[in-house]
Amino acid sequence: MFKRILVPVDLAHAGRLEKALGCAADLARHHKATVIYVGVAANTPGPVAHTPKEFAAKLDAFAKAQAEERGITTEAHAVTSHDPSIDLDPTLLKAVDETGADLVVMASHVPNITDYVWPSNGGTVAGHAKVSVMVVR
Repeated sequence: MFKRILVPVDLAHAGRLEKALGCAADLARHHKATVIYVGVAANTPGPVAHTPKEFAAKLDAFAKAQAEERGITTEAHAVTSHDPSIDLDPTLLKAVDETGADLVVMASHVPNITDYVWPSNGGTVAGHAKVSVMVVR
């Protein structure tokens, strides 16, 4: 049913993504699909990498480690954004098209009062993506 599963990854908080990573891996094994880890970074130095090239290399290493650990086929898709805090949702939606993904599996947070003011990334992607979206809490 699914062939290409896109998973947004924040390498600075990869430890908090275990449920979504596990869910995507289970679906990938079941459907013999490829998991594409998408990371969005700024063009300026950040907490994960100093350059977009270094960020792409770290995301690629993450994808390879996930493939080995979980027994799945993976790819990495690094995207550079002017300001990821503002551009994240449209950048992820564009990555769905760029990668040919037919499912998005993404981590969410427990809703709180700020969600009444600012929509969550998962909610925005789910509301606007042309493919199925699974938000894992």
